[in-house]
Order: sequence, then structure tokens, then C-alpha cells
Amino acid sequence: METINEIAARIRELREVCDYSQEKLAEELGLTTEQYAGYETNGDFPISVIYEIANKFGVDFNELVTGEPSRIDTYHVVRRGKGRSISRYEGYRFKDLAFRYADKVMQPLLVTLEPSDEPAKLVTHTGQEFNLVLKGTVAVVFEDQEIILNEGDSIYFNPTYPHGQRCVGDSKARFLTVIAE
Repeated sequence: METINEIAARIRELREVCDYSQEKLAEELGLTTEQYAGYETNGDFPISVIYEIANKFGVDFNELVTGEPSRIDTYHVVRRGKGRSISRYEGYRFKDLAFRYADKVMQPLLVTLEPSDEPAKLVTHTGQEFNLVLKGTVAVVFEDQEIILNEGDSIYFNPTYPHGQRCVGDSKARFLTVIAE
């Protein structure tokens, strides 16, 4: 499993190789310098920011997250439990379900959320997003609304609006998210 510190180190190295200061990259990502510097320091980059950085510098999302480039352009089968695991922050883990496929226009991720009373961390990014709850109950926060989704429920939305997900209840929740740029 990749750690968030390894991801942050790869992003910092990419930024430096491309001759970008933290200030310049933060501005181009629509973040404050303090926000961006905090992500690099503590490694807590939101998935959406990693995705934007990958697109900005023309590198594969998977390469930033895992350190390995995607190589397949025909098809890629991922067997149950075999996706590339990444730990984002406490209580939020995901598996990349297309980690070997090159030049993706969609990023499928299997997300596991631990029960928590903490509010959802809100993010924004370009493109479109789809979430399908596979297990448990997920609260999707979309701007100022909280939408409760149960097993089998789904939501398709414009992720340029602030949004986030959190587990509701006493047991883990799992959902499939597909992010398209």
C-alpha cells in the first residue's frame, strides 16, 4: 500500500522538475499557497488535486499515486481485492481499479469509509463524477446539502461544486466512484 508521504514526495519532485514553485502551482490549481504547502508537508492531497496535477503536467494519475506508469491500452482486468490500495487519510481508503491502463479518460476507484462523526472533507475538481454505494450508507455532501445513499443508490454530479463523502452508521461503507475528465 502506498503511503500519502510517498505520493507527496512524487508530487513535490514533479513540481520541482517542472520548475514550479509552490506558489505558482497553488495559484494554477486555485488553491492558496498555504493550502498547497500543507498538502506537500503532511501528504494529505485530495484525490481531486492529485488528478489535476497529473493532468496539468501530462503524467498518469497512477504514476503519481504508485510510482509506476500505466502500460496497457487494450484492456485491464482487476480481480476482487486486487486493486492498487492507497490510504488517503484516517478512515478513507481507496483501490484504483484501472491502475495499469494508460491514458484513461475515467478514473474508477473503490472507496472504503470507516464510521466517523467527523464532517466530510469537501473538495472540488473538473469533469464529472459518479458514485454507487455497494455496502453500508454514505452521506454525500454536495454544497450545503447532505444526501443519504444506501446500498444500490447512486449519484452522478458536477464535481466543480464542493462535495465529499462520509460513512453513516456503525459499520464500514464502500462505494464505487468514477471520475471522468
